[in-house]
Amino acid sequence: MLTQLFSSSDSRRSVFSTKTLASLAKGRIPGQVVVQYTDHCNASCAQCAMRVSNDFPRTKLDVDQVRRLLDAMAERNVQAVSFTGGEPLLYLDEIVSLINHAAQVGIQYIRTGTNGFLFRGSNPDDFEKKIHGIAEKLAATSINTFWVSVDSADPETHETNRGLRGIVRNLERGLSIFREYGLYPSANLGINRLTGGPKPIVCRRPDGSLDADRFRQEFTNAFARFYEFVEGLGFTIVNACYPMSLDADEAGQNAVYAATSEDDFIRFSAEEKPLLFQALMDTVPTFRDRLRVFTPRSSLLSLIRQYQGQSEECYGCRGGIDFFFIDSKDMNTYPCGYRGGENLGKFWDLDLHSRDTSMRCLECDWECFRDPSELIGPLLDLRTQPFQLAKRCFSDKTFFTTWLEDVRYYRACGYFNARTAPDYAALARFRRV
Repeated sequence: MLTQLFSSSDSRRSVFSTKTLASLAKGRIPGQVVVQYTDHCNASCAQCAMRVSNDFPRTKLDVDQVRRLLDAMAERNVQAVSFTGGEPLLYLDEIVSLINHAAQVGIQYIRTGTNGFLFRGSNPDDFEKKIHGIAEKLAATSINTFWVSVDSADPETHETNRGLRGIVRNLERGLSIFREYGLYPSANLGINRLTGGPKPIVCRRPDGSLDADRFRQEFTNAFARFYEFVEGLGFTIVNACYPMSLDADEAGQNAVYAATSEDDFIRFSAEEKPLLFQALMDTVPTFRDRLRVFTPRSSLLSLIRQYQGQSEECYGCRGGIDFFFIDSKDMNTYPCGYRGGENLGKFWDLDLHSRDTSMRCLECDWECFRDPSELIGPLLDLRTQPFQLAKRCFSDKTFFTTWLEDVRYYRACGYFNARTAPDYAALARFRRV
């Protein structure tokens, strides 16, 4: 989504698009909307309540109504839209038509992805024909990001969790076919206790207390194994979804987006989370010259501080202000996928100018909204409270040094455009020695 901050014509020379500058001048940013196109799914992921084994009435949005929704988004300066699920590519042709419509009405940054079921197949000829067909369809659109979910550095662990056998052995060939069409999919990790392999990372002492040093080190190793694994498969872009485990530590949330779980696979305590985020923050720099790592370290720094009781140092999420979530059950709008008690009705009826821009929500760790909110926060401050920003620049040099490096790195990555190959010469400037 952060690509919307920059012009798409030449991302290394141009900084801000006209629409972005106009929005910032009004104390707003170009909008982002996550559209849950369906809650149908064919995978068995422990981290998601939409898994195929869960028995509930499944839903899917109507194509014509989504076109109307996209028209309303364009009228309201939404520049980024994500089509998610469930498994959105169970309806590939419909998603392709909606990607085309989004581009036609002027939405610049369009995303979708898959749980990986597309990469099943044991007959090499049939498999290649299928992947060529899918890649050709997507390449003919204006899609900017296409993700493939990967849960673990261990293939057996990943496939057992997903219930989708034979995927990993086909990914390497499948990704090479996508590259033939000029598409560079992202590996999308939902952080879990099996990220590094088949043995869960728990790290409890005999008395039940957390061994913090060991926990942090084991996750640092796990993230490194994961990055090396997806790099070996042929991915050039990687992202991490922060664990959304709704339990007693996160009471009061009423998730409308069912990509949540109370399973130990993905559940982390408030004591563990800052260590988890620190491990990821420590690992990211060692791979920035090899992979386009979407995860911004400034956002991880803020999450660490939040869980350490320093939430005043975090930028509030723009969910419900500039970012929104559309539910597949009723096509209603919510501030995000997790504030389900705040039904805002149909998006085309929303007056975005009347939204309270002073809202400051830190209720969840949904990286889709939290990461861009942190990265855009200083830019909004520059417009709305420049003296406060200058004061913080001097008092919190750690954050601003980290933030500036993120901005430089994002630029070197071409803002993670899936239509461009990585510029390894640009990435080499971030090599850690």
